[in-house]
Order: sequence, then C-alpha cells, then structure tokens
Amino acid sequence: MKIGVPKEIKNNESRVGMTPAGVFELVKNNHTVYVQTGAGEGSGFLDGDYKSAGAIILDTIGLVYAMSEMIVKVKEPIAEEYELVQKDQIVFTYFHFASSEPLTKAMIKSESICIAYETVEDEEGTLPLLTPMSEVAGRMSIQQGARYLEKPVKGRGVLLGGVPGVQPGRVLVLGAGVVGIQAAKMAAGLGAHVTIMDVNMKRLRYVNDVMPSHVITEFSNEFNIRKHIKTHDLIIGGVLLKGAKAPKLITRDMLKDMRPGTVIVDVAVDQGGCVETTRPTTHEDPVYIIDDVVHYSVANMPGAVPYTSTVALTNVTLPYVLKLANLGWEKATDNDESLRKGLNIIRGEVAYKEIIEAFVWEAEVA
Repeated sequence: MKIGVPKEIKNNESRVGMTPAGVFELVKNNHTVYVQTGAGEGSGFLDGDYKSAGAIILDTIGLVYAMSEMIVKVKEPIAEEYELVQKDQIVFTYFHFASSEPLTKAMIKSESICIAYETVEDEEGTLPLLTPMSEVAGRMSIQQGARYLEKPVKGRGVLLGGVPGVQPGRVLVLGAGVVGIQAAKMAAGLGAHVTIMDVNMKRLRYVNDVMPSHVITEFSNEFNIRKHIKTHDLIIGGVLLKGAKAPKLITRDMLKDMRPGTVIVDVAVDQGGCVETTRPTTHEDPVYIIDDVVHYSVANMPGAVPYTSTVALTNVTLPYVLKLANLGWEKATDNDESLRKGLNIIRGEVAYKEIIEAFVWEAEVA
C-alpha cells in the first residue's frame, strides 16, 4: 500500500503521524511511504532520518495526498486540506467529529474512509490510541495550570505546592479517566490538595486505592461541583464520552462563584469542552478571561511536547497502520473489532451513531 505522512498545518502543531522507526517497519513489510518535506522537523526527525528508514520525500502536501492510498497523520484535516482528501482514501487520524460540523460534512463529501484514533476501542473498553495523548494532556494540564495561576498572567498568584507555613493550592479534577488520573498524579506530586470527581464509583475506588492521602475523591453531581468551584484554584476538565460531545459540567453562571484568577484547563475541548464558556485556543494564543476566570483550552495540548507525543503515538498506532496496510481497510476492520469501532465515516455515510446524535442534520448509519 502507498501510505502518506503529511506535515501538520494546524496552528503550532509540531507532531508528525509517524516516526522513522514506524516508517522502517512499513517499508520492511513492502509498503511505500511518502513523507512530506519537513514533516518531522518539529518532533526532532529530519528528512534524512526518514530517507534512511526507506521513505520517499515529497515536496508538497498536495503530492502526499495525491499519491497515497492511506494518510496517517495526527490532527484532523483543517479547511485547507478538505479538498485534498480523495474518494476511497483511508484517513487515519484524530478526528473528533462530534465537535466540528464543517469537518464532518467535508469528510462526508469527500467519500473517503475516515478511521478515528479516538474511537478505536479494545475488548476491555479502553481507547488504546487516545490513551497516550490523554496521558500527555493530563500531565500538561497541571504544568499549564500552574503557570497561569501566576499573577503576571492574571491568575490568583498561588503556588500549587505551597511552602512551609502556607497552605498548598487546591486542584479540582473533573473526571477520573486517563486525563484525570494523570492530572491528579502530577498535582499531588507538586504537593497540591486535589479533589477528583466522577460518576463512576469503580474509578473513584481505584483512585482512592492508588493515590496519596491528599487526593480526595467525591461523587460528581452539580451540587458538589458548585460547592468545590468556590474554593479551588485550578479546575481541570477531563471528561470523555466516547466519540460524543462532552457534557457541560460547568455553566456560564457558575463562573461568578469562582474567585478572581481561578484557572480552568479544559482538556475536553477536542470534544466541545465540559465548560460552557470553553472555546478552542492555540499554543500561540492559549488563554482568555471571562468574569475574571482564566480559561486555557488549547485543542492540541500534546503538540507542545512533540517528540514525546509523536513517539508515544506511533508506539500505539503502528500495529493498526500495519493491519490496514497489509489487509486493506475492509478485511482489517472485519478481522479486528477494535479497529472496526474506529470507522466513523465510510464513503459518505456516517458509521458512528454519536456523530449523528451530535448534529441536527439527518444522516443514516452505514
């Protein structure tokens, strides 16, 4: 199969869809890999590294799309790429369709095969291709939150770990999934007081067993959320509904109950955010302030640490890329239930019901 790895063109997205090591494995299996010039530079991989692994370097993104049967990338195609996607071309990437109607309609129009990393689901119900980026984003949420708590950037002026004689900062984590666990772990490591909330008691019991005593668990409901936002300095939105829009756990009216300089880091922004006032931002312009509350909602947080993120992503995507390349998408998804769940749009038809439910327009499940 001919596989293309284009350079990401989303704002400040430095990750790349495949490492040279991944390219080597594909070439070893008799596949042709086209890599766009400079695609890996942001992650520390040069064109020479890809050439040594057996890739063919192409000058433009247009050529990569035109010559490839499958596109492997990191982020969803943006508007400039919509017309590059071809009929029957496999596009394997993070899509997050439920948060973008224009993207969904564009991919329907393209009649391509859209397989979303974030809905590939294994037999245990976990999301193996989303997990590594959720781990990165969860840990980064505390780094960024701690930074924006500083007074020069309009935060409360709180040091999360505190110092002797001064209480540590308070972190509220909404969701005890991968993002929430990693955020809680990082915050606890800094010495912050952490409250983590979820509606799944099994997750809360797990957190209670593995986390230190200054990480407190509490069942998530509106009453408890309203109570905690009044006293916590940093709020992490780590809620995920597979393939669907995130629920709005914090509404606009709740902001008035927060202290000036409170920071919200909404990691759920890719799925529309779990805060009503969330809107996607970029690494170039990451924050905005509403009602004296600092909002950080960068839609590609792991892109700020591209080397770590690219290696972690290729580690988990490569086995699936090899299956698709070796067998073709139809046979590969027939043979692999987890990969079949990644099918979101097939030749113009929506194949994932949560995407249909996210929009008011009508579509039929393939």
